[in-house]
Parts: sequence; C-alpha cells; structure tokens
Amino acid sequence: MIEGSLVAIVTPFSNGNIDEKALEDLIEFQISSGTHGIVACGTTGESPTLTHSEHEHVIKLTVGIVKKRVPVIAGTGSNSTREAVSLTEFARRTGADASLLVVPYYNKPTQNGLYRHFREISSNVDMPHILYNVPGRTGVNLEAETTARLASDCKNIIGIKEASGSLSQATKIIQLCGKDFLLYSGEDSLNLPILSIGGRGFITVTANIVPDKVANLYEAYRNGDTEQAMKLHYYLSPLNEALFYESNPIPVKAALNLMGKISNEIRSPLCYISDSNLSRLKEVLKKADLIN
Repeated sequence: MIEGSLVAIVTPFSNGNIDEKALEDLIEFQISSGTHGIVACGTTGESPTLTHSEHEHVIKLTVGIVKKRVPVIAGTGSNSTREAVSLTEFARRTGADASLLVVPYYNKPTQNGLYRHFREISSNVDMPHILYNVPGRTGVNLEAETTARLASDCKNIIGIKEASGSLSQATKIIQLCGKDFLLYSGEDSLNLPILSIGGRGFITVTANIVPDKVANLYEAYRNGDTEQAMKLHYYLSPLNEALFYESNPIPVKAALNLMGKISNEIRSPLCYISDSNLSRLKEVLKKADLIN
C-alpha cells in the first residue's frame, strides 16, 4: 500500500546536466526525515524539459539510490499513448514500485479518449498505476465518472493524484471508486482536507523543504491526533502558498538553493524567480526557521 507523504522531488541540475550527487543527497534527506515515498520525474521534477534518455536516467538513478527503503513512483505520463507505454515499461523493468500517469496535455482528448489512453497503458504494463489529474496544466479534467470506470476495469490502476482543487470532485471519486481506491492530494494547501474526506496521502511539493513536517501531518491525522495535524497544517500554510508564488518548481528550487541543498539552476522555458518574489520567499522561509 502506497500511502502518506510522497514527495514530488525536484531534479537538480549543474551546468546543464543532472546533478546526481545533489539528487542522492536530496533523497537521503527525504528518507531520513520520514518521507513515505519518492515521486521522480513529476511536474516538480521538470519532466517536460528532460530528454527521453535523461528521464529514464533519473528514474533508474532514483530506484538505485532508494534501494527499496520507500516506494518509488515514476512519472511516466505523456500526451502520446505509445510514448507513455514505452516509458512506463522502462520504469517497471527498472524496479519502480508504481507509475504516475498525467492526463495527456495539449491535445485535449475526450473522456472516452482518456479512458482508452489509460486503459492501454494499464493493459500493456503490469505494475501499479496512479492517475494524475491536473487540469490547470493539461487543459482537460479527468472526470470522476471516468476515473471510476478505469478503477473498475483496470485493477492495476490503484489511485489518483487529484489536483483539480475541487473537494467536491475528490469526494465524488471516493464515493464512486470505493475506499480501496487511493486518493492523493495534489495540492499542498488541501492535504489535511483531503485526509478528512478519506484521502490516503499527498504527492507533495512542500515536502521538498520540510519533509518531516509534511510526513508528521499525515502520521498525526492517521493516529487520531487531529489537533496536532491542524497545528502542522497552519504551520505549513504560508510555505504552501510561497512555493506557488510563481510556476512550480521555480520557488521550491529557489528555496532549496537558499537552504544550501542544490544550485538554483532551472531549465528554460522556466526561469529564475523574480527579485520581488524571492524577497517574499526569503521572509517566509525565515519565519519557518529554514534559513537565517
């Protein structure tokens, strides 16, 4: 069972290349801090700017560093079904514990097209799959009814990262898919509310900088300590907001750089955070005692 705080880890770069040592250090930081799983090559990992060979390399590298200490979820989605099948099969062979399959972007398929896309991946690659609905980036919403159809017809589709921002849609997914289907929060500001309606964890950006706090929120709630979970929710709230001052992962990479963990390198067409937002980010990090 893949539950809890699953960090959507950044891909650190140095001089245009993947910084393997920095990635290893980040993964060790996450595991030692109590993170329950590592998500490689998601949105936060700048997957749209990685070459195919780099994408595969990051997945293989992550699996090798983690060594089965926690689950590894590999981002293998694409707006090309054939490409998604190929990359997902690579992740399976490499030893990833599950795939994360984003809704196809740009080509705006119908709900039937989405169903056929995910079913084809499921049929061709025998491993657990987690759907990823983020209509703000893909231009298409994976409707709860389509998710339920996939959950019913494809037994290796085990859950969904729901980043529509709609608690109503999240509630409907649980109602239609049942309690065994894993619903993950895809927006850090909704982590606690998602748990409260039956969610099983979060695929989180904020855990990149405070993995212990995000994992502890999950643990507190699951152990019935709602007061502690609420306390952590309000501690994390300013950080959750600050990490989206600009498009993810611009602010979180800037934050990790300020914390001395990675270079501030980010790939075009993303660019460095603006001076005004950097100043705001620094203030939030100082108040959270993450930098001096």
